[in-house]
Amino acid sequence: MQYRRLGNSGLKISALSLGGWTTFGELVKDQNITTKIIERAYEAGINFFDMADVYAIGESERMMGKVLAKFPRHTLVISSKVFWPMSDDVNDRGLSRKHLMESVHKSLQRIGTDYLDLYFCHRYDDDTPLEETIRTMDDLIHQGKILYWGTSEWTGAQIQAAFDLCEKYNLYKPQVEQPQYSILVREKFEGDVLPVAKKNGAGLVVWSPLASGLLTGKYDNGVPAESRLGQLEWLRNRWLDSDRDAVTRIKEFKALADELNVTRSQLAIAWTLRYPAVTSAITGATRVEQLEETLKSVEVKLNPDVIEKIETLFTE
Repeated sequence: MQYRRLGNSGLKISALSLGGWTTFGELVKDQNITTKIIERAYEAGINFFDMADVYAIGESERMMGKVLAKFPRHTLVISSKVFWPMSDDVNDRGLSRKHLMESVHKSLQRIGTDYLDLYFCHRYDDDTPLEETIRTMDDLIHQGKILYWGTSEWTGAQIQAAFDLCEKYNLYKPQVEQPQYSILVREKFEGDVLPVAKKNGAGLVVWSPLASGLLTGKYDNGVPAESRLGQLEWLRNRWLDSDRDAVTRIKEFKALADELNVTRSQLAIAWTLRYPAVTSAITGATRVEQLEETLKSVEVKLNPDVIEKIETLFTE
């Protein structure tokens, strides 16, 4: 496993990480399967495990936490996120001081840990003053409940505004942004988020590097009922309705992977990791076999010619 610094911090994170979005507690409800996947990830050197309170409404944190409790805490980098509604209550959502303070305690309890290494603002909150959110995150760091805070799916301007406020009031700055990034989703990351992150020394941990499995080729000939897109209609609509030509290009992508004697999954993840500024690619798995395949992604070497071929193929 490779380890990369999280931006300009001293924290080192595995280039591949394991997340719980749509998997543990949702598609994977068997604790034994969850245990096998996480144990194999840890054995392979993955130290970063990514969660969110909203994933399966807390169940993902509970299921992953049961397994992570087996390992020495200092060997783990554990994250969670906060923003989305957790109930119908008017204050049980967003990035207000009240919701942040209450949510972090609930996440810590569900996971079974005393602190989070990373705590993400899962989206930008237009209803809460940015200074209120930042001061609360700063307080949580001073209290030892979180070590670093970050953002997820914020725009470059929103991230920069956070850095500017932290500089003005001498508050802990966001250390990491978690954006979506894959061969199929590039524009916002490359044109808006990446320049701001590099300018301010923030790390980047990207999610959905396989575009919810689309880049693996499993949907070449339709949508298998047992697949992620087969079981999650909202996710299927997002991917297959938004880019009807994607499957055709992904079939052509196989030829490039075959030339390198790797799978499309491995090539797609290696492509997202080609930027040194990308600290980690967050992957998901519903079976140990899926994880075994993606683990080999860090071994794939991409030369400029291969990168150019990939980008030419997927240019609109």
